[in-house]
Amino acid sequence: MSAIATIDPHTRTREPYPIDIPGLSISPAAPGLWRVTRPKGPVLGHIERRGAGEEARFGAKRLAPGGIRSIDLGEFWSSRDAAEVFR
Repeated sequence: MSAIATIDPHTRTREPYPIDIPGLSISPAAPGLWRVTRPKGPVLGHIERRGAGEEARFGAKRLAPGGIRSIDLGEFWSSRDAAEVFR
């Protein structure tokens, strides 16, 4: 699995987010938050980093139909695992 690291401007730490997941596009939306979409398609939801360092967890939330509310899909030890729930 490949990963790209971005620099969080608030904490100056490197933030990995998953890439190369077939059928998904994942892009930074805000510090500690990534947008998950289908390539050239609708936004499916978001992945949010919770905590820092070795204790960081990644929450996944799917947008409900209509895109106003989100449904919590769970919390994961890796950003890749959080992204996999959108497949």
